[in-house]
Amino acid sequence: MGTVEKKTFLLLLVLTCVVITGLAVVLWLVPYLGLANIHKHLPLILAVFFGAIVLISLGGTITLIFTVIRGRNLFFNRKIRGVVIRLLFPVLVFIGKCIGVGKEKIERSFIEINNQLVDVEAKKVNHDKLLILLPHCLQNSECAVRITGNVGHCKRCGKCKIKDLVELSERHGLQISVATGGTLARRIVIERKPNLIIGVACERDLTSGIQDSYPIPVYGVLNRRPFGPCFNTDVDLDMVEGAIKRFLKDEKTKA
Repeated sequence: MGTVEKKTFLLLLVLTCVVITGLAVVLWLVPYLGLANIHKHLPLILAVFFGAIVLISLGGTITLIFTVIRGRNLFFNRKIRGVVIRLLFPVLVFIGKCIGVGKEKIERSFIEINNQLVDVEAKKVNHDKLLILLPHCLQNSECAVRITGNVGHCKRCGKCKIKDLVELSERHGLQISVATGGTLARRIVIERKPNLIIGVACERDLTSGIQDSYPIPVYGVLNRRPFGPCFNTDVDLDMVEGAIKRFLKDEKTKA
């Protein structure tokens, strides 16, 4: 993830703003031809209304672009993250489909932008308030040990990255859980009550997880899929530990 994902997101954001502006103009011009016959001030009222929508869209777009480019918390950043998660993303997916941009590429862009917004918004958290949430597909497919209820059941054979991630969580004194799907992931979040989540998953699951967990910040780390989706996946441990060090308050590792 990086510059390409950011450019994709920002391009779709600008196109969305253009579409909203165009719709506002059309919705104003069409009734303009007839509303004046009903009341002479109705066209002006509609112009003000749709003009306000355009200005809000432009203002939000510009603010978000500057936040992404400068990497700084600008003007109501938490509200911006909420708008991106709840409103903009579905619109961006629709616009992307119209111009031939794949959903997975848009999801990667969304995750990258979300991470940057979380990075400039989220405060450092205590050890017991940071949750590492992992997908079940990181576990070796031949392993018979059930770890979704308790990751501590891992035998640490070293055939998958679960061993390394458990040791990483122990070294930093963090909560760690494995989820088999969105329903279990939501239940884990409710039970653990974290202030920040570092989530590992594919584009689809990370995107839905970010949306489901809002307003709790979720910093997403994409998994690797050398054998295809949902089967013996992998993850960059340095990226996970880098995120931990970024958000952990008074970071002290255990010997």
